[in-house]
Amino acid sequence: MSSRTSADPSAQPDSAVDTKPFVEPADLGTFDPAKSLGSPGSFPYTRGPHRTMYRDRLWTMRQFAGFGSAEDTNERFKYLLSHGQTGLSTAFDLPTLMGRDSDDPLALGEVGRCGVAIASLADMRRLFDGIHLGEVSTSMTINAPAAILLAFYVAVGQEQGVPLDKLRGTLQNDILKEFHAQNEYVFPPAPSVGLVVDTIEYCTQNMPQWNTVSVSGYHIREAGATAAQELAFTLADGIAYVELSIQRGLDVDAFAPRLSFFFDLHSDFFEEIAKLRAARRIWAHVMRDRFGAKSERSWLLRMHCQTAGVTLTEQQPMNNVVRVAFQALAGVLGGTQSLHTNSMDETLALPTQESAKLALRTQQIIAHESNVTQTVDPLGGSYFVEKMTNEIEASAYAIFDQIEGMGGVLKAIDRGYFRRVIAESALAEQKRLDRGEQKIVGVTDFVEDGSSGVDILQISQETEDAQIKRLTALKKSRDPARHQASLERLGSDAQQGKNVMPALVEAAKADATVGEMMTTMKSVFGSYDGGPEW
Repeated sequence: MSSRTSADPSAQPDSAVDTKPFVEPADLGTFDPAKSLGSPGSFPYTRGPHRTMYRDRLWTMRQFAGFGSAEDTNERFKYLLSHGQTGLSTAFDLPTLMGRDSDDPLALGEVGRCGVAIASLADMRRLFDGIHLGEVSTSMTINAPAAILLAFYVAVGQEQGVPLDKLRGTLQNDILKEFHAQNEYVFPPAPSVGLVVDTIEYCTQNMPQWNTVSVSGYHIREAGATAAQELAFTLADGIAYVELSIQRGLDVDAFAPRLSFFFDLHSDFFEEIAKLRAARRIWAHVMRDRFGAKSERSWLLRMHCQTAGVTLTEQQPMNNVVRVAFQALAGVLGGTQSLHTNSMDETLALPTQESAKLALRTQQIIAHESNVTQTVDPLGGSYFVEKMTNEIEASAYAIFDQIEGMGGVLKAIDRGYFRRVIAESALAEQKRLDRGEQKIVGVTDFVEDGSSGVDILQISQETEDAQIKRLTALKKSRDPARHQASLERLGSDAQQGKNVMPALVEAAKADATVGEMMTTMKSVFGSYDGGPEW
Protein backbone atom coordinates (compact mmCIF):
# COMPACT_ATOMS: atom_id res chain seq x y z
CA MET A 1 0.00 0.00 0.00
CA SER A 2 1.56 3.27 -1.02
CA SER A 3 1.30 6.17 1.39
CA ARG A 4 -1.01 8.96 0.37
CA THR A 5 1.12 11.47 2.26
CA SER A 6 4.88 11.37 2.68
CA ALA A 7 6.25 11.14 6.22
CA ASP A 8 9.27 9.74 8.00
CA PRO A 9 7.84 7.38 10.65
CA SER A 10 10.96 7.62 12.75
CA ALA A 11 11.47 11.39 12.59
CA GLN A 12 9.71 12.15 15.87
CA PRO A 13 9.80 9.11 18.15
CA ASP A 14 7.82 10.71 20.97
CA SER A 15 4.99 12.24 18.94
CA ALA A 16 3.74 12.35 15.38
CA VAL A 17 3.34 16.13 15.54
CA ASP A 18 5.77 18.92 16.37
CA THR A 19 3.54 20.92 18.68
CA LYS A 20 3.33 24.61 17.78
CA PRO A 21 2.01 27.38 20.03
CA PHE A 22 -1.09 27.44 17.87
CA VAL A 23 -2.24 25.96 14.58
CA GLU A 24 -3.74 27.96 11.73
CA PRO A 25 -5.82 26.92 8.69
CA ALA A 26 -2.73 27.19 6.47
CA ASP A 27 -1.08 24.43 8.53
CA LEU A 28 -3.67 21.98 7.18
CA GLY A 29 -2.48 22.45 3.61
CA THR A 30 -4.94 21.02 1.09
CA PHE A 31 -7.07 19.44 3.81
CA ASP A 32 -10.63 18.90 2.55
CA PRO A 33 -13.12 18.51 5.44
CA ALA A 34 -15.79 16.97 3.22
CA LYS A 35 -13.40 14.25 2.05
CA SER A 36 -11.34 13.64 5.17
CA LEU A 37 -14.01 14.12 7.82
CA GLY A 38 -17.51 13.77 6.49
CA SER A 39 -20.23 13.46 9.09
CA PRO A 40 -20.31 11.14 12.08
CA GLY A 41 -21.48 7.73 10.92
CA SER A 42 -20.41 8.27 7.32
CA PHE A 43 -17.29 7.34 5.34
CA PRO A 44 -14.44 7.62 6.28
CA TYR A 45 -15.76 7.66 9.88
CA THR A 46 -13.10 10.03 11.20
CA ARG A 47 -15.77 11.63 13.35
CA GLY A 48 -17.12 8.33 14.69
CA PRO A 49 -18.71 5.10 13.47
CA HIS A 50 -22.27 6.11 14.42
CA ARG A 51 -24.22 9.23 13.60
CA THR A 52 -25.50 9.86 17.12
CA MET A 53 -22.63 8.18 19.02
CA TYR A 54 -23.09 8.45 22.82
CA ARG A 55 -26.29 10.52 22.64
CA ASP A 56 -28.20 7.28 22.04
CA ARG A 57 -25.86 4.64 23.47
CA LEU A 58 -22.89 4.94 25.80
CA TRP A 59 -19.73 2.96 25.28
CA THR A 60 -19.53 -0.46 26.95
CA MET A 61 -17.90 -0.17 30.37
CA ARG A 62 -15.89 -3.37 30.37
CA GLN A 63 -13.59 -3.61 33.40
CA PHE A 64 -10.84 -6.21 33.15
CA ALA A 65 -11.23 -8.78 35.93
CA GLY A 66 -9.63 -12.08 36.77
CA PHE A 67 -7.66 -13.44 39.71
CA GLY A 68 -7.28 -16.53 41.81
CA SER A 69 -9.77 -19.30 41.25
CA ALA A 70 -12.80 -19.37 38.96
CA GLU A 71 -14.98 -18.85 42.04
CA ASP A 72 -13.00 -15.75 43.07
CA THR A 73 -13.39 -14.16 39.65
CA ASN A 74 -17.04 -15.18 39.38
CA GLU A 75 -17.67 -13.24 42.59
CA ARG A 76 -15.84 -10.18 41.18
CA PHE A 77 -17.84 -10.43 37.93
CA LYS A 78 -21.11 -10.37 39.85
CA TYR A 79 -19.89 -7.48 41.99
CA LEU A 80 -19.00 -5.36 38.95
CA LEU A 81 -22.25 -6.19 37.17
CA SER A 82 -24.20 -5.17 40.27
CA HIS A 83 -22.38 -1.80 40.28
CA GLY A 84 -23.23 -0.88 36.72
CA GLN A 85 -20.64 -2.61 34.55
CA THR A 86 -22.16 -3.49 31.19
CA GLY A 87 -19.78 -6.17 29.90
CA LEU A 88 -17.39 -8.77 31.28
CA SER A 89 -13.67 -8.84 30.50
CA THR A 90 -11.61 -11.81 31.59
CA ALA A 91 -7.93 -11.80 32.56
CA PHE A 92 -6.23 -15.20 32.68
CA ASP A 93 -3.20 -16.22 34.71
CA LEU A 94 0.20 -16.79 33.11
CA PRO A 95 -0.02 -20.60 32.91
CA THR A 96 -3.34 -20.31 31.05
CA LEU A 97 -1.96 -17.59 28.76
CA MET A 98 0.96 -19.88 27.89
CA GLY A 99 -1.30 -22.90 27.32
CA ARG A 100 -0.17 -24.79 30.43
CA ASP A 101 -2.25 -26.57 33.04
CA SER A 102 -2.23 -25.44 36.65
CA ASP A 103 -0.36 -28.61 37.68
CA ASP A 104 2.43 -28.10 35.15
CA PRO A 105 5.81 -27.79 36.95
CA LEU A 106 6.41 -24.52 35.09
CA ALA A 107 3.17 -23.12 36.54
CA LEU A 108 4.45 -23.38 40.11
CA GLY A 109 3.90 -20.12 41.97
CA GLU A 110 1.96 -18.48 39.11
CA VAL A 111 -1.47 -20.10 39.40
CA GLY A 112 -4.13 -17.41 39.82
CA ARG A 113 -1.53 -14.68 40.38
CA CYS A 114 -2.04 -12.34 37.41
CA GLY A 115 -5.46 -13.56 36.35
CA VAL A 116 -7.88 -16.43 36.78
CA ALA A 117 -6.68 -20.03 36.45
CA ILE A 118 -8.63 -21.91 33.76
CA ALA A 119 -7.39 -25.37 32.82
CA SER A 120 -10.60 -27.21 31.91
CA LEU A 121 -14.25 -26.93 30.99
CA ALA A 122 -15.05 -27.48 34.66
CA ASP A 123 -13.12 -24.31 35.52
CA MET A 124 -14.95 -22.34 32.83
CA ARG A 125 -18.26 -23.66 34.11
CA ARG A 126 -17.45 -22.34 37.60
CA LEU A 127 -16.25 -19.02 36.18
CA PHE A 128 -19.68 -18.27 34.75
CA ASP A 129 -21.82 -19.96 37.37
CA GLY A 130 -25.03 -17.96 37.78
CA ILE A 131 -24.20 -15.69 34.82
CA HIS A 132 -26.37 -16.36 31.77
CA LEU A 133 -24.18 -16.20 28.67
CA GLY A 134 -27.13 -15.20 26.53
CA GLU A 135 -27.51 -11.98 28.54
CA VAL A 136 -23.92 -10.69 28.80
CA SER A 137 -21.14 -9.79 26.42
CA THR A 138 -17.83 -11.36 27.43
CA SER A 139 -14.32 -10.41 26.38
CA MET A 140 -11.49 -12.89 26.89
CA THR A 141 -7.87 -11.70 26.79
CA ILE A 142 -6.16 -14.83 25.53
CA ASN A 143 -4.02 -15.48 22.48
CA ALA A 144 -1.94 -18.64 21.92
CA PRO A 145 -4.66 -20.92 23.43
CA ALA A 146 -7.52 -18.61 22.36
CA ALA A 147 -9.27 -21.26 20.27
CA ILE A 148 -9.34 -23.59 23.29
CA LEU A 149 -10.85 -20.97 25.61
CA LEU A 150 -13.44 -20.19 22.93
CA ALA A 151 -14.26 -23.91 22.80
CA PHE A 152 -14.79 -23.90 26.59
CA TYR A 153 -17.07 -20.87 26.29
CA VAL A 154 -19.08 -22.51 23.51
CA ALA A 155 -19.49 -25.65 25.60
CA VAL A 156 -20.70 -23.69 28.66
CA GLY A 157 -23.13 -21.74 26.50
CA GLN A 158 -24.54 -24.97 25.09
CA GLU A 159 -24.91 -26.39 28.60
CA GLN A 160 -26.90 -23.28 29.52
CA GLY A 161 -29.11 -23.75 26.45
CA VAL A 162 -27.79 -20.65 24.66
CA PRO A 163 -27.70 -21.06 20.86
CA LEU A 164 -24.33 -20.31 19.27
CA ASP A 165 -25.80 -17.41 17.33
CA LYS A 166 -26.81 -15.74 20.61
CA LEU A 167 -23.38 -15.76 22.22
CA ARG A 168 -21.87 -12.25 22.29
CA GLY A 169 -18.35 -11.23 23.09
CA THR A 170 -14.80 -10.76 21.92
CA LEU A 171 -11.81 -13.06 21.76
CA GLN A 172 -8.52 -11.17 21.77
CA ASN A 173 -6.98 -13.91 19.64
CA ASP A 174 -4.31 -11.58 18.20
CA ILE A 175 -1.24 -13.79 17.99
CA LEU A 176 0.73 -11.47 15.70
CA LYS A 177 1.25 -8.87 18.40
CA GLU A 178 2.69 -11.60 20.62
CA PHE A 179 5.56 -11.96 18.15
CA HIS A 180 5.98 -8.16 18.13
CA ALA A 181 5.85 -7.38 21.82
CA GLN A 182 4.24 -9.57 24.48
CA ASN A 183 6.00 -12.88 23.68
CA GLU A 184 3.20 -15.18 24.86
CA TYR A 185 3.38 -17.44 21.81
CA VAL A 186 3.71 -21.22 21.61
CA PHE A 187 3.57 -22.29 17.95
CA PRO A 188 5.53 -20.73 15.05
CA PRO A 189 3.94 -17.68 13.35
CA ALA A 190 2.37 -19.42 10.34
CA PRO A 191 0.39 -22.16 12.17
CA SER A 192 -0.40 -19.67 14.94
CA VAL A 193 -2.09 -17.38 12.44
CA GLY A 194 -3.77 -20.42 10.90
CA LEU A 195 -5.47 -21.05 14.26
CA VAL A 196 -6.71 -17.47 14.28
CA VAL A 197 -8.22 -17.97 10.83
CA ASP A 198 -9.85 -21.20 12.10
CA THR A 199 -11.68 -19.19 14.75
CA ILE A 200 -12.65 -16.49 12.23
CA GLU A 201 -14.08 -19.13 9.92
CA TYR A 202 -15.89 -21.01 12.71
CA CYS A 203 -17.47 -17.91 14.21
CA THR A 204 -18.43 -16.50 10.81
CA GLN A 205 -20.35 -19.71 10.14
CA ASN A 206 -21.78 -20.28 13.64
CA MET A 207 -21.44 -17.24 15.94
CA PRO A 208 -22.40 -14.08 14.01
CA GLN A 209 -22.46 -11.89 17.14
CA TRP A 210 -18.94 -12.85 18.25
CA ASN A 211 -15.96 -10.56 17.59
CA THR A 212 -13.37 -13.03 16.39
CA VAL A 213 -10.17 -11.00 16.82
CA SER A 214 -9.40 -7.93 18.89
CA VAL A 215 -6.40 -6.69 16.93
CA SER A 216 -4.33 -5.27 19.72
CA GLY A 217 -2.07 -2.27 19.73
CA TYR A 218 -2.23 -2.04 23.51
CA HIS A 219 0.64 -4.43 24.21
CA ILE A 220 2.73 -2.97 21.39
CA ARG A 221 2.43 0.48 22.96
CA GLU A 222 3.08 -0.81 26.47
CA ALA A 223 6.32 -2.37 25.18
CA GLY A 224 7.58 1.05 24.09
CA ALA A 225 6.13 1.86 20.66
CA THR A 226 5.06 5.40 19.80
CA ALA A 227 1.44 6.28 19.08
CA ALA A 228 2.06 6.21 15.31
CA GLN A 229 3.86 2.86 15.54
CA GLU A 230 1.08 1.41 17.68
CA LEU A 231 -1.48 2.48 15.11
CA ALA A 232 0.49 1.27 12.08
CA PHE A 233 1.55 -2.08 13.52
CA THR A 234 -1.98 -2.80 14.73
CA LEU A 235 -3.63 -2.01 11.41
CA ALA A 236 -0.92 -3.93 9.54
CA ASP A 237 -1.76 -6.98 11.66
CA GLY A 238 -5.44 -6.46 10.88
CA ILE A 239 -4.64 -6.34 7.18
CA ALA A 240 -2.72 -9.62 7.50
CA TYR A 241 -5.70 -11.36 9.13
CA VAL A 242 -7.99 -10.10 6.38
CA GLU A 243 -5.63 -11.30 3.63
CA LEU A 244 -5.28 -14.77 5.14
CA SER A 245 -9.03 -15.13 5.73
CA ILE A 246 -9.71 -14.24 2.12
CA GLN A 247 -7.11 -16.80 1.07
CA ARG A 248 -9.05 -19.35 3.16
CA GLY A 249 -12.01 -18.62 0.88
CA LEU A 250 -14.07 -16.40 3.19
CA ASP A 251 -16.02 -13.49 1.77
CA VAL A 252 -14.61 -10.27 3.19
CA ASP A 253 -18.06 -8.88 4.01
CA ALA A 254 -18.94 -12.06 5.89
CA PHE A 255 -16.14 -11.78 8.46
CA ALA A 256 -14.73 -8.23 8.44
CA PRO A 257 -17.60 -6.67 10.45
CA ARG A 258 -16.61 -8.91 13.37
CA LEU A 259 -13.00 -7.80 13.57
CA SER A 260 -12.41 -5.30 16.34
CA PHE A 261 -9.41 -3.30 17.55
CA PHE A 262 -7.83 -2.58 20.92
CA PHE A 263 -5.84 0.60 21.58
CA ASP A 264 -3.81 2.01 24.45
CA LEU A 265 -4.68 5.42 25.90
CA HIS A 266 -1.62 7.36 27.06
CA SER A 267 -1.33 10.77 28.65
CA ASP A 268 -0.59 12.89 25.55
CA PHE A 269 -4.25 13.86 25.49
CA PHE A 270 -4.76 15.20 21.98
CA GLU A 271 -2.39 12.71 20.36
CA GLU A 272 -4.51 9.83 21.66
CA ILE A 273 -7.69 11.43 20.33
CA ALA A 274 -6.05 11.99 16.94
CA LYS A 275 -4.78 8.39 16.86
CA LEU A 276 -8.26 6.96 17.26
CA ARG A 277 -9.69 9.27 14.61
CA ALA A 278 -6.89 8.38 12.17
CA ALA A 279 -7.42 4.66 12.85
CA ARG A 280 -11.01 4.79 11.63
CA ARG A 281 -10.12 6.78 8.52
CA ILE A 282 -7.28 4.49 7.49
CA TRP A 283 -9.27 1.29 8.07
CA ALA A 284 -12.25 2.57 6.08
CA HIS A 285 -10.04 3.24 3.06
CA VAL A 286 -8.17 -0.05 3.41
CA MET A 287 -11.32 -2.14 3.54
CA ARG A 288 -13.15 -0.33 0.75
CA ASP A 289 -10.29 0.50 -1.62
CA ARG A 290 -7.83 -2.36 -1.06
CA PHE A 291 -10.07 -5.30 -0.24
CA GLY A 292 -13.17 -4.22 -2.14
CA ALA A 293 -15.53 -4.65 0.79
CA LYS A 294 -19.05 -3.63 -0.23
CA SER A 295 -20.74 -3.52 3.18
CA GLU A 296 -20.40 -0.34 5.21
CA ARG A 297 -20.13 -2.54 8.30
CA SER A 298 -16.86 -3.88 6.88
CA TRP A 299 -15.49 -0.34 6.59
CA LEU A 300 -16.16 0.48 10.24
CA LEU A 301 -13.33 0.18 12.71
CA ARG A 302 -14.85 -0.66 16.08
CA MET A 303 -12.55 -0.34 19.05
CA HIS A 304 -12.00 -1.12 22.70
CA CYS A 305 -9.60 1.12 24.58
CA GLN A 306 -7.77 0.76 27.88
CA THR A 307 -5.91 3.37 29.85
CA ALA A 308 -2.14 2.93 29.86
CA GLY A 309 -0.83 0.54 32.49
CA VAL A 310 2.74 1.57 31.74
CA THR A 311 2.01 5.15 32.85
CA LEU A 312 0.85 4.09 36.32
CA THR A 313 3.34 4.59 39.12
CA GLU A 314 4.03 2.72 42.32
CA GLN A 315 5.06 6.03 43.89
CA GLN A 316 2.08 8.13 45.02
CA PRO A 317 -0.47 5.68 43.53
CA MET A 318 -3.38 8.05 44.15
CA ASN A 319 -1.98 10.13 41.29
CA ASN A 320 -2.96 7.25 39.03
CA VAL A 321 -6.63 8.10 39.53
CA VAL A 322 -6.01 11.44 37.81
CA ARG A 323 -3.95 9.90 35.00
CA VAL A 324 -6.65 7.33 34.30
CA ALA A 325 -9.41 9.95 34.24
CA PHE A 326 -7.69 12.05 31.57
CA GLN A 327 -6.74 9.02 29.51
CA ALA A 328 -10.31 7.72 29.66
CA LEU A 329 -11.66 11.11 28.60
CA ALA A 330 -9.33 11.01 25.58
CA GLY A 331 -10.83 7.64 24.64
CA VAL A 332 -14.34 9.02 24.87
CA LEU A 333 -13.53 12.15 22.86
CA GLY A 334 -11.79 9.88 20.34
CA GLY A 335 -14.96 7.83 19.91
CA THR A 336 -14.26 4.42 21.47
CA GLN A 337 -17.03 1.78 21.62
CA SER A 338 -15.73 0.07 24.75
CA LEU A 339 -13.49 1.19 27.59
CA HIS A 340 -11.51 -0.21 30.51
CA THR A 341 -10.12 2.13 33.14
CA ASN A 342 -7.13 0.86 35.10
CA SER A 343 -7.19 0.76 38.87
CA MET A 344 -4.81 2.95 40.82
CA ASP A 345 -3.09 0.01 42.55
CA GLU A 346 -2.26 -2.11 39.50
CA THR A 347 1.48 -1.42 39.71
CA LEU A 348 1.44 -3.01 43.17
CA ALA A 349 -0.86 -6.01 42.66
CA LEU A 350 -4.08 -7.07 41.02
CA PRO A 351 -6.82 -4.51 41.81
CA THR A 352 -8.74 -4.67 45.05
CA GLN A 353 -12.51 -4.65 44.86
CA GLU A 354 -12.67 -1.02 45.99
CA SER A 355 -10.05 0.23 43.53
CA ALA A 356 -11.81 -1.60 40.70
CA LYS A 357 -15.06 0.09 41.67
CA LEU A 358 -13.38 3.51 41.71
CA ALA A 359 -12.03 2.85 38.19
CA LEU A 360 -15.55 2.01 37.03
CA ARG A 361 -16.92 5.14 38.74
CA THR A 362 -14.39 7.18 36.74
CA GLN A 363 -16.10 6.10 33.53
CA GLN A 364 -19.54 6.71 34.99
CA ILE A 365 -18.62 10.27 36.02
CA ILE A 366 -17.39 11.01 32.49
CA ALA A 367 -20.57 9.50 31.06
CA HIS A 368 -23.11 11.13 33.35
CA GLU A 369 -21.55 14.30 34.76
CA SER A 370 -19.13 15.79 32.22
CA ASN A 371 -21.74 16.30 29.47
CA VAL A 372 -19.17 15.42 26.79
CA THR A 373 -21.53 12.77 25.48
CA GLN A 374 -24.08 15.31 24.27
CA THR A 375 -22.09 16.45 21.21
CA VAL A 376 -20.73 14.02 18.65
CA ASP A 377 -16.99 14.53 18.01
CA PRO A 378 -16.82 17.93 19.77
CA LEU A 379 -13.18 18.36 18.68
CA GLY A 380 -13.91 17.82 14.99
CA GLY A 381 -12.67 20.77 12.94
CA SER A 382 -10.08 21.85 15.50
CA TYR A 383 -7.07 22.95 13.46
CA PHE A 384 -4.75 21.34 15.98
CA VAL A 385 -6.62 18.03 16.22
CA GLU A 386 -7.07 17.75 12.46
CA LYS A 387 -3.40 18.47 11.80
CA MET A 388 -2.36 15.90 14.37
CA THR A 389 -4.79 13.35 12.88
CA ASN A 390 -3.32 13.95 9.42
CA GLU A 391 0.26 13.60 10.65
CA ILE A 392 -0.40 10.35 12.51
CA GLU A 393 -2.20 8.99 9.45
CA ALA A 394 0.74 9.91 7.21
CA SER A 395 3.21 8.28 9.60
CA ALA A 396 1.13 5.09 9.62
CA TYR A 397 1.07 4.89 5.83
CA ALA A 398 4.85 5.33 5.71
CA ILE A 399 5.26 2.44 8.15
CA PHE A 400 2.90 0.32 6.03
CA ASP A 401 5.25 0.90 3.12
CA GLN A 402 8.22 -0.32 5.19
CA ILE A 403 6.40 -3.50 6.24
CA GLU A 404 5.20 -4.28 2.74
CA GLY A 405 8.67 -3.63 1.40
CA MET A 406 9.84 -6.55 3.57
CA GLY A 407 7.12 -8.82 2.19
CA GLY A 408 4.40 -8.31 4.78
CA VAL A 409 3.91 -8.85 8.48
CA LEU A 410 5.11 -12.47 8.69
CA LYS A 411 8.29 -11.70 6.76
CA ALA A 412 8.89 -8.64 8.94
CA ILE A 413 8.54 -10.83 12.05
CA ASP A 414 11.17 -13.20 10.64
CA ARG A 415 13.53 -10.24 10.22
CA GLY A 416 12.97 -9.02 13.78
CA TYR A 417 11.65 -5.69 12.48
CA PHE A 418 8.92 -5.08 15.03
CA ARG A 419 11.04 -5.93 18.06
CA ARG A 420 13.89 -3.73 16.87
CA VAL A 421 11.70 -0.70 16.19
CA ILE A 422 9.83 -1.01 19.48
CA ALA A 423 13.10 -1.41 21.42
CA GLU A 424 14.54 1.68 19.74
CA SER A 425 11.45 3.73 20.64
CA ALA A 426 11.51 2.50 24.24
CA LEU A 427 15.19 3.44 24.52
CA ALA A 428 14.53 6.91 23.11
CA GLU A 429 11.78 7.41 25.69
CA GLN A 430 14.06 6.37 28.54
CA LYS A 431 16.77 8.75 27.33
CA ARG A 432 14.30 11.65 27.40
CA LEU A 433 13.46 10.78 31.00
CA ASP A 434 17.13 10.50 31.91
CA ARG A 435 17.84 13.92 30.38
CA GLY A 436 14.96 15.48 32.29
CA GLU A 437 13.10 16.37 29.10
CA GLN A 438 10.02 14.51 30.30
CA LYS A 439 8.52 14.53 33.79
CA ILE A 440 6.63 11.92 35.76
CA VAL A 441 4.90 13.42 38.75
CA GLY A 442 5.95 11.62 41.92
CA VAL A 443 8.82 9.80 40.20
CA THR A 444 11.13 12.28 38.50
CA ASP A 445 9.64 15.39 40.13
CA PHE A 446 7.57 16.23 43.21
CA VAL A 447 8.96 13.14 44.91
CA GLU A 448 7.93 12.10 48.42
CA ASP A 449 9.43 9.57 50.79
CA GLY A 450 7.42 6.75 52.32
CA SER A 451 5.36 3.75 51.25
CA SER A 452 2.31 3.77 48.99
CA GLY A 453 -0.08 3.52 51.91
CA VAL A 454 -2.69 1.49 50.01
CA ASP A 455 -4.00 -1.99 50.68
CA ILE A 456 -3.30 -4.55 47.98
CA LEU A 457 -4.94 -7.79 46.91
CA GLN A 458 -3.13 -10.91 48.10
CA ILE A 459 -3.45 -14.28 46.34
CA SER A 460 -2.82 -17.08 48.83
CA GLN A 461 -0.94 -20.32 48.20
CA GLU A 462 -4.17 -22.11 49.11
CA THR A 463 -5.66 -20.91 45.82
CA GLU A 464 -2.99 -22.76 43.82
CA ASP A 465 -3.21 -25.85 46.00
CA ALA A 466 -7.00 -26.05 45.65
CA GLN A 467 -6.84 -25.54 41.87
CA ILE A 468 -4.31 -28.36 41.46
CA LYS A 469 -6.39 -30.64 43.68
CA ARG A 470 -9.51 -30.02 41.55
CA LEU A 471 -7.57 -30.64 38.35
CA THR A 472 -6.11 -33.88 39.68
CA ALA A 473 -9.58 -35.11 40.60
CA LEU A 474 -10.91 -34.20 37.14
CA LYS A 475 -8.21 -36.18 35.38
CA LYS A 476 -9.02 -39.23 37.50
CA SER A 477 -12.80 -39.04 37.04
CA ARG A 478 -13.16 -38.38 33.28
CA ASP A 479 -13.97 -41.06 30.70
CA PRO A 480 -10.51 -42.16 29.49
CA ALA A 481 -11.69 -43.58 26.18
CA ARG A 482 -13.68 -40.48 25.25
CA HIS A 483 -10.83 -38.24 26.37
CA GLN A 484 -8.24 -40.13 24.31
CA ALA A 485 -10.45 -40.27 21.21
CA SER A 486 -11.05 -36.53 21.34
CA LEU A 487 -7.32 -35.77 21.43
CA GLU A 488 -6.67 -38.20 18.60
CA ARG A 489 -9.27 -36.43 16.48
CA LEU A 490 -7.71 -33.06 17.31
CA GLY A 491 -4.27 -34.25 16.24
CA SER A 492 -5.65 -35.78 13.06
CA ASP A 493 -7.60 -32.64 12.10
CA ALA A 494 -4.55 -30.46 12.72
CA GLN A 495 -2.35 -32.78 10.65
CA GLN A 496 -4.83 -32.72 7.76
CA GLY A 497 -5.16 -28.93 7.82
CA LYS A 498 -8.80 -29.02 8.83
CA ASN A 499 -10.43 -26.31 10.93
CA VAL A 500 -9.72 -27.55 14.47
CA MET A 501 -12.53 -25.68 16.26
CA PRO A 502 -15.07 -28.57 16.12
CA ALA A 503 -12.42 -30.95 17.47
CA LEU A 504 -11.52 -28.50 20.25
CA VAL A 505 -15.16 -28.23 21.33
CA GLU A 506 -15.40 -32.02 21.38
CA ALA A 507 -12.18 -32.30 23.40
CA ALA A 508 -13.42 -29.66 25.85
CA LYS A 509 -16.58 -31.65 26.45
CA ALA A 510 -14.44 -34.76 26.98
CA ASP A 511 -12.62 -32.89 29.78
CA ALA A 512 -9.34 -32.55 27.92
CA THR A 513 -7.32 -29.77 29.52
CA VAL A 514 -5.71 -26.67 28.04
CA GLY A 515 -2.26 -28.20 28.37
CA GLU A 516 -3.28 -31.49 26.77
CA MET A 517 -4.87 -29.82 23.77
CA MET A 518 -1.88 -27.49 23.32
CA THR A 519 0.54 -30.43 23.54
CA THR A 520 -1.47 -32.30 20.91
CA MET A 521 -1.35 -29.37 18.52
CA LYS A 522 2.32 -28.71 19.28
CA SER A 523 3.11 -32.25 18.07
CA VAL A 524 1.81 -31.12 14.66
CA PHE A 525 2.64 -27.41 14.51
CA GLY A 526 5.92 -27.41 16.42
CA SER A 527 7.05 -24.72 18.86
CA TYR A 528 8.73 -21.35 18.46
CA ASP A 529 11.85 -20.11 20.22
CA GLY A 530 11.43 -16.44 19.43
CA GLY A 531 13.32 -16.13 16.17
CA PRO A 532 15.89 -13.37 15.60
CA GLU A 533 16.24 -10.67 18.20
CA TRP A 534 16.54 -8.01 15.50
